[in-house]
Amino acid sequence: MTESVSLTVTGMKCGGCEANVTSKLEAIDGVLSVNASSKNNEVNVEFDAEKTSLNVIANAIVDAGFTVETS
Repeated sequence: MTESVSLTVTGMKCGGCEANVTSKLEAIDGVLSVNASSKNNEVNVEFDAEKTSLNVIANAIVDAGFTVETS
């Protein structure tokens, strides 16, 4: 089952930060696409929910040195 999520991520300041988040997420089995925007403090992720979870994705962003805002 494919899911899409839009996460508010703080701490990204430049294209290098976007690339860092993107590469971390693309390394996760089940992540299909990533679009990170430092300008909008947003990361959009499409993933296969049978292979990975939102929790795994959020933890990878935190491990990359950024903060995932929760509602």
